[in-house]
Amino acid sequence: MADLLYLAAAVAFIVGLRRLGGPRTARAGNRIAAVGMLVAIVVTLVSEGLVNWGTLTAGLAVGSGLGAWFAVRVQMTAMPQMVAAFNGSGGAASALVASVAVIESDLSSIAVETSVSILASIVIGAVTFTGSFVAFGKLQGAIAGRPLLFAGQRVVNGALLVGLIAASVWAAAAGQAFAYWVVAAVALVVGVLAVIPIGGADMPVVISLLNSFSGLAAAAAGFAIGSNALIIGGALVGAAGLILTFQMTEAMNRSLGNVLFAGFGSGDSTGAAGVMSDKPVNRATADDAAIALGYAQSVMIVPGYGLAVAQAQHAARKLADALEAQGVTVHYAIHPVAGRMPGHMNVLLAEADVPYEQLLDLEQADPMFNQTDVVLILGANDVVNPSARDEPGSPIYGMPILNVDRAGRVIVVKRSLSPGFAGIDNPLFYNEKTLMLFADAKVALEDSLAALKAL
Repeated sequence: MADLLYLAAAVAFIVGLRRLGGPRTARAGNRIAAVGMLVAIVVTLVSEGLVNWGTLTAGLAVGSGLGAWFAVRVQMTAMPQMVAAFNGSGGAASALVASVAVIESDLSSIAVETSVSILASIVIGAVTFTGSFVAFGKLQGAIAGRPLLFAGQRVVNGALLVGLIAASVWAAAAGQAFAYWVVAAVALVVGVLAVIPIGGADMPVVISLLNSFSGLAAAAAGFAIGSNALIIGGALVGAAGLILTFQMTEAMNRSLGNVLFAGFGSGDSTGAAGVMSDKPVNRATADDAAIALGYAQSVMIVPGYGLAVAQAQHAARKLADALEAQGVTVHYAIHPVAGRMPGHMNVLLAEADVPYEQLLDLEQADPMFNQTDVVLILGANDVVNPSARDEPGSPIYGMPILNVDRAGRVIVVKRSLSPGFAGIDNPLFYNEKTLMLFADAKVALEDSLAALKAL
């Protein structure tokens, strides 16, 4: 019966992951996968006689209470940090499971494959733990978002990596607990030094990669303790996270190695202040924006991190509703790396009940800009920067962008002319067809809506 229930849990993981692939089914997929995990946990604890029902109920109550508290208190702008913290916690949990195996096993007589599984879980889990919380610090602003570099950093990191491999071989051969703890300590340091040289602009990729690592650590822990459910669940998370990581690097036209080792991006994770340009721009007011939008036949809204910071998703929906009431066709163009987390913009707009059919990915939206009257950009920067298309010497050259400058009119809502996380200027701001509305995104949208109603 336990094996059958484990199989049912595994099926729930797969079905849940599959349904997470679309916004309409994502919530149901999340619930299905959660039920599968609950089944796996209960079956494990009960079949092994590890706890009584009182302890199990208390644990579920505490965990559910904390989850509900985080769900209510954590703002959508802080969701990337929360995901990073979850990744780190998952890595730590896997490393702790492997550590218990070290304590309870006769290391001098365990099979080689078991020793390798334990070491893999400890190493990957420890790297994920410290690396994820460094990413958390960068996103939260507690650590500078720019790449933190020092002389000889690559040599030090290379030496630590070699030392980690050597310590792992020593631990497997010696069969001594002390060797395993040395491996864990070195892995913790590697996690920190691997993430600090990565710029804030690349944190979404790092979070996705660390999410994959947390799954791999769980799968390795499953091999170490003989848990099929843990192996399957960890493998699914690891594979899904790795696929997403490569999809994101492809969307940025960069390799994973470039993301991890190039120290790219001078921007800070809380929003680079940058240097104000002295080039002339077409400044606009909310009234100007309302006139351009109100007399358009088609409008494309491009959300960015500025939308998230201002919590302006509901204001964007209200403005879109008012435009549609006047017969204007409204869509949203979502770049794959907009925001600070894969799917960040989709989640924000879904929270405001934006119809799913209005959300277009890059491939869907890009051919439509030539026929779009007005593009309204809300805090996006690098993902609409024409330098990626037109300037071979630009650091972001070749990165797929939303070609918003091909629309009839562009309205950019932004606090200032500060650069994006890539740390470079955006020629779009100085284009003759661009109107710059310098304001908080929520305030700008509310003022534009009021002006639209007054037309």
